[in-house]
Amino acid sequence: MIAAKLEQALRPFLAGDLPVRLVAWDGSEAGPENAPVVELRSPDALRRLLWHPNELGAAQAYVTGELDVPGDLDRALTHAFAVAAERGLSGRRPSARAVVGAVRAALGMDLLGRPPAPPATQAVLRGRLHSKARDRASISHHYDTTAEFYSLILDNETMAYSSGYHSSADQPLAEAQHAKLDLVCRKLGLEPGMRMLDVGCGWGSLSLHAAEHFGVHVTGVTISTEQRQFAQAAARRRGLSDRVDLQLCDYRDAVPIRGAEYDAVASLEMGEHVGQRNYPTYAQVLHDAVRPGGRVLVQQMSRTGRHPGGGPFIESFIAPDMYMRPVGETVAMLEASGLEARDVHALREHYVLTVAGWLERFEKNVEAITELVGEELVRVWRLYLVGGSMAFRDGRMGVDQVLLVRPGGDHDLPRTRAW
Repeated sequence: MIAAKLEQALRPFLAGDLPVRLVAWDGSEAGPENAPVVELRSPDALRRLLWHPNELGAAQAYVTGELDVPGDLDRALTHAFAVAAERGLSGRRPSARAVVGAVRAALGMDLLGRPPAPPATQAVLRGRLHSKARDRASISHHYDTTAEFYSLILDNETMAYSSGYHSSADQPLAEAQHAKLDLVCRKLGLEPGMRMLDVGCGWGSLSLHAAEHFGVHVTGVTISTEQRQFAQAAARRRGLSDRVDLQLCDYRDAVPIRGAEYDAVASLEMGEHVGQRNYPTYAQVLHDAVRPGGRVLVQQMSRTGRHPGGGPFIESFIAPDMYMRPVGETVAMLEASGLEARDVHALREHYVLTVAGWLERFEKNVEAITELVGEELVRVWRLYLVGGSMAFRDGRMGVDQVLLVRPGGDHDLPRTRAW
């Protein structure tokens, strides 16, 4: 009976009984009957966990379907995290006796051998960290899946792929995204005729909104071909091509932008992708692009702990080379460029609601998404959305809007602000 053997082998590592109901590929079961169910559908699931005895091995097994969690994935993961915290399993080192017992159990179940091949959806990047070529490959891995795919998850009115601004828990997703875009434009003090730079413009949500509703001329830059093509087409449909210039351009190559003295600069959830060593360069581009007295708004995710990239799953399947830090450190790095921070607005709880909206659309459209991209990527995104929602809900991650000005001119910010 595979399940009973696994229960016995895992007991020393779990500091107690199984916290889940384990169903093995031979049909045997072990663990509490009322606990979340974990199905091991193939011996390869355990082989992956033996080679990567952490989050990565479990994620690989889940996205390939070798391991499954039928039912509520959020409930199962929340339960597992709670048990791990209660038993103090984080950082726990197993005894030599426990390791020997696990090896014997693995031998008895014929689990030792070469590791299974990585899943097809796992990113494979080469080259120097945050070189321009590697950054293009990283962004392409995540964003060039096709606009149709993202339109089935994001609200297809704005295609905004960043936290919304929710006035209530039941506010429609598109309304919350429009509210966020309005919030950004108001904070930047946009008025007709101004020139704005959108660094990391994504699917064009902010660039198009600012041009259409605030009458500004926008230059947006992205290194995703798919995003630029989609945003350009949207600009043409909405009659905004004369006010929206979308460029396929690395922020470091935007030489004409530097010193161009835009009236305002925005960058929504792009700074996470530039890396720790390159963040001062990114901050300097924002500083140099805006005129003295002009405003800069950065919306960016924050994170504490030992995984600044978001953890092995996120770093391997979703956003390779991403880097996050506590918001205070980001503000300090932005100010080191010469910008002056004026407001920091925490939106962590808003992201929980935004991801809930994305997950609802994802599950509603899951059949169409599966037909478009296949079952494995569907499983990647289900784990990504559920895990992301939990991280914001539980405070392991945050997201903030940082409003800054470039000294040397009248910034014209109101003395009292009710954003």
